[in-house]
Amino acid sequence: LDWWQADRYCEQHFAQLLFEPQHSEQGSFSKLLQSHHIRGSVWLKERDSVLHKTKRRRGHTVPVLVFRDKTDTKYVKVLSDFPALPAVTACAHLQWDTRTQEIATIFSYAVPAFINEFQLRGFVDEEGFVRFALIVHGHHSPYLPVFRADGQWHHFCVTWQQENGTWAIYADGKRRASASGLCSAGPSAPQAILGQGTFIIGQDQDSLGGTFRAKESFSGNITDLHIWQKVLSSKHIEKVRSCWVVEQDLIFGWSSNALEVESTVQAVATQLLCPGPVEECRVLEVGSSGFSYASCLQTLPFICHYSKDAYWQLKRAQLESSHSLASRMNSLAVRTVIPDSVFTSGVQDMNISVALDALDILATVLREGEVPMLEPSDLLTVLQLLKQVSDLEIQEGDELEMLEQLGQYYMEVTELILEEQNSGTWSSISQVIRGPMAVVELCDRMVSLLVPLLTTERTKITIQHGNIGLHRVTVKNMWFGYGSLQRCLSSSGTSAVSQDTAAPHGGQKYLSTTVGTAVVSSTLLSDAQEISTSVRYRLQHRAQVPPRGCNFHVFSLVLLHVSPDAGGMWSTAGCSVAKSLPDSTACFCNHTTNFAILLQVYEMEQRTTKEEFTLQTLTFIGCGVSFCALIVTFILFLVVRVPKSERTTVHKNLILALAAGEALLMFSELAKANQVLCFMVTAFLHLFFMAAFSWMLVEGLLLWSKVVAVNMSEGRRMKFYYVTGWGLPVLIVGVTLATSFNKYVAANHCWLNVQTNVIWAFVGPVLFILAVNSFVLLRVVAVTVASARRRSKMLTPNSSLENQMGTQIWATAKPVLVLLPVLGLTWVCGLLVHLSIVWAYVFVVLNSLQ
Repeated sequence: LDWWQADRYCEQHFAQLLFEPQHSEQGSFSKLLQSHHIRGSVWLKERDSVLHKTKRRRGHTVPVLVFRDKTDTKYVKVLSDFPALPAVTACAHLQWDTRTQEIATIFSYAVPAFINEFQLRGFVDEEGFVRFALIVHGHHSPYLPVFRADGQWHHFCVTWQQENGTWAIYADGKRRASASGLCSAGPSAPQAILGQGTFIIGQDQDSLGGTFRAKESFSGNITDLHIWQKVLSSKHIEKVRSCWVVEQDLIFGWSSNALEVESTVQAVATQLLCPGPVEECRVLEVGSSGFSYASCLQTLPFICHYSKDAYWQLKRAQLESSHSLASRMNSLAVRTVIPDSVFTSGVQDMNISVALDALDILATVLREGEVPMLEPSDLLTVLQLLKQVSDLEIQEGDELEMLEQLGQYYMEVTELILEEQNSGTWSSISQVIRGPMAVVELCDRMVSLLVPLLTTERTKITIQHGNIGLHRVTVKNMWFGYGSLQRCLSSSGTSAVSQDTAAPHGGQKYLSTTVGTAVVSSTLLSDAQEISTSVRYRLQHRAQVPPRGCNFHVFSLVLLHVSPDAGGMWSTAGCSVAKSLPDSTACFCNHTTNFAILLQVYEMEQRTTKEEFTLQTLTFIGCGVSFCALIVTFILFLVVRVPKSERTTVHKNLILALAAGEALLMFSELAKANQVLCFMVTAFLHLFFMAAFSWMLVEGLLLWSKVVAVNMSEGRRMKFYYVTGWGLPVLIVGVTLATSFNKYVAANHCWLNVQTNVIWAFVGPVLFILAVNSFVLLRVVAVTVASARRRSKMLTPNSSLENQMGTQIWATAKPVLVLLPVLGLTWVCGLLVHLSIVWAYVFVVLNSLQ
């Protein structure tokens, strides 16, 4: 048989494919085979090693990274420059550590503007599947099963593209999950995965290139990682799985020279498993006593290995058998359904139709009591058939009615072989089968085949025969009203939300997720053992008013894996919204656990596209006019030779800072595409506008020195002014960059990040300067009005009250009109922008023309 058939044959015959003999055994073992006239190659199963290498491909030796345990120190950094990625594919071979069920980060890619830029995480679920979730710009896909946590090597690929946010996860050549809407392009989402970031294997970066946590680290083995700046087709992914490197658009190829490996990470050279026609499996060369490899699809001799006790029990069962069950079934089926011996039965290609016929006949024979008590050989052949049926793969297009009937027959057969009169038979094969609990394991595998039967319309399946099925079921329901539990979950638990947070209508920006209902728990117990069934539930939303400028979008999620260590995690796996109303939501889930409704808060779009375009146009025109005026003024100061004074020096510095800031502002949108350039533009905008405000403060201080006597020489004053005008901005920008480097730039604009405290590095000093200059303006106006009143009385003592009032009003208005822009007080309008679009227009016009 070929290697796969040989391995399955041995397993179905209660044995294992022969393991690679020890070095000391090779000579005698080869002589034994030759005495039985066996020549050439014989299939072998390799013994488990550190890497659990079961099959390897000759000539494809690669470095394997071994992450032995979950730690906060082990990591591998990819030494490669990453461009901006509107589309990406990442593939690798992986061996998962099955000892832990905690979340593990396979890789994480971070950029200065966003830490969770591109990431792949996974964990082992309670059913023994590894579930993966893809993260792009901090937005989660759901955790979905991709392959079994069996300790073997598996190949995976993940793809994402900016258009529609389409993503997919492949495992072992098959697409396991795909959807759209994962951070798709729009006003609230970055256009592509940003370039020039840091790519770390085995750890989640909480800061750029560091701050790892053991709880989220990867444990296992990984190799052959490749990354492309495009979405590979299924055909190309199959090629990559077979160890062909697709060169086009490859931005990182697996190489030891391109990796920075932390000292405690072990690097082991191994020959990589590659499936397909090129796959090769281990063989023993009889005669030479050496090992080599052959194509796994070749048909070669093989040997099944038994323990001595199990072998002699099987032999005794065959010798003492009357074959009554096998002969009765075969005569009814008019073909060989059950062979005379478990040793001689061949490998059957079982499908749902063949399985249904076989179990139908078997159930009929057992039900009618034609075989009153099962012999050991009968029981073994029944278990052999049940094992073949439970290993079925349900194909698309299979009739679900046949699947349900298959489940009915399966339960009936298992119930019949567990009847009390067969207890002695179970004892007689105890070395071969570990007692009746083997049936429980087979039933558990069979239940997994029935999952396609659960739908929104059909929420419950009852398959029961005698004592097998849902027997003596206890239903436990718990309810947690809205209170401290929900508030704690909203503040901490929702950080582990497995979700697609892309805005439902494209133009909205995701802000947060909050628990919006009570939490209900549903558990079913059968004979004190927890079992799972489908659930339909409806929860009323907690009455609440969204924050100003926000609205709520409802998602149905369930709380899974609740444990003191893991803290619980939200997931939509197996659940769907059946009906959504303004005050409540009804959901269907195909399993029991803890349920709640989460409300996702989105920022409402305050301005239309037309309004945004008008504001941008006004800003560009106003800044352009201002820039020209500032340059002309600066040239006039130089050409006309205005007498040098404190005032002209301060004016020149203010002109320089404002002109530089407004020039950068006009062209800042062009820098968005380049991450490094955008970062530099943001830093210089921060510096020059901070300098402009500092020189506005100096303008205020200079006016104050003319109004109030100041005991400081002109030379000392200018030094103080220069320190305030340029030194203070440099200090503020430097401290901000040092403390908030990774959170400095906003997601969609080349400006400070308003979602973090970084924006206060600009707003805080500006508010202080505006407050000081407002006080200066009031004092100057008071002095000016008082001076005008005295002058008016001296020059025109007999003027009318009306004329005096007019003089005083002009004396008040003139300094206000002149000093408002000079002191920067027109920026106070910014505090009113959120109230109305009109204030936004006023703010843009006044300050772009400052």
